[in-house]
Amino acid sequence: MAEAIYLDYAAATPLDKTVLAAMQPYFAEQFFNPSANYLAAKKVRMAVDQARAEVASLLAVRPAEVTFTAGGTEANNLAIKGVAQRFPGAHIVMTALEHDSVREPVAQLVRHGWRGTEVNPRPDGVIDPQAILKAVRDDTVLVSVMYANNEIGTVQPLSAIAHGLESIRTTRKQTGNNLPLYFHTDACQAGNYLTIAVHRLGVDLMTLNGGKIYGPKQSGILYVAAHVELEPLISGGGQELNRRSGTENIAAIIGFAKALGLAQAKRKEEVQRLQALQQHFIELLEQKIPNVIINGSRKHRLPNNVHVTIPSSDNEQLLFALDEAGIQAAAGSACSASSQEPSHVLKAIGRSDVEARASLRFSLGRPTSSAQLTKTVETLAKILE
Repeated sequence: MAEAIYLDYAAATPLDKTVLAAMQPYFAEQFFNPSANYLAAKKVRMAVDQARAEVASLLAVRPAEVTFTAGGTEANNLAIKGVAQRFPGAHIVMTALEHDSVREPVAQLVRHGWRGTEVNPRPDGVIDPQAILKAVRDDTVLVSVMYANNEIGTVQPLSAIAHGLESIRTTRKQTGNNLPLYFHTDACQAGNYLTIAVHRLGVDLMTLNGGKIYGPKQSGILYVAAHVELEPLISGGGQELNRRSGTENIAAIIGFAKALGLAQAKRKEEVQRLQALQQHFIELLEQKIPNVIINGSRKHRLPNNVHVTIPSSDNEQLLFALDEAGIQAAAGSACSASSQEPSHVLKAIGRSDVEARASLRFSLGRPTSSAQLTKTVETLAKILE
């Protein structure tokens, strides 16, 4: 069989060889618990501290504001529930595009007395900052807006939203409302392609995921600004600055820091390369499949994402046929791939249930070539015939 063409990098990325090499000593040789007092353990603690400092430098924040987690889902839960637990019954605003690891914690909180508002995007999948600001109430304590969507790839105007939220904070102080207003972003899809400098984004909390940046799965961080009041979800020995107890996964921490550093170092060059491939792919799709619909903004989107609706098709059948031809793609989020429900993201941008079930996501990565994309389109066109 010919080598498979993998086009699902939004779901998972292979572990970078340099990252694996950095992790290797901590699987067996440097196995010590970093909380122990002998010299070998203290060396492991130094490695964790160095990894935290490296991540903090990339975010342009203090090391004490970086909490290592077991991936994006845990980090999102810690951000949402950790803030909410400090302010019982408060109000939370999120977008209709959020990943389930944001939507489900908010839904759970609403069932237990908190309030929630969901803001819809424009038809191009971009959130209007004014729509977010209008949803904020006097009892709103948290706003969560995904930086870049995992399904349709749209990139949100975080800095504009942050600017508006700062105006609301100023007004609150003037009127004697002392409730904080925190801004969280799920940036799991952004680490490879977008700036993660917190001062440019204006966020108070930010989630990153190692499994999306050629690092180890079940690794990630939550940036927590020093002023944020956060209740830990996991209690115990007080590791991770009392935000997340439990013996640290040293190999994952080292791997995450290395992967994020490599991703940001390669970012500009890789964005330029992928944008050219993305444009080539879209042009081929529109030539070979005239009725294809490109979902999401073409201007404000990740350079590796192409999400399409092909009317009168069935995405499950298409994915099986593509897989048999050696091409691996997706219908949407890998985390909800087993669900029979149409994508909430596609419904939020106005696609019908039928259209949602006729949609495919192709996500490009470091090994993706023009020849692979050409073959993919030709194969898809033949399957549709």
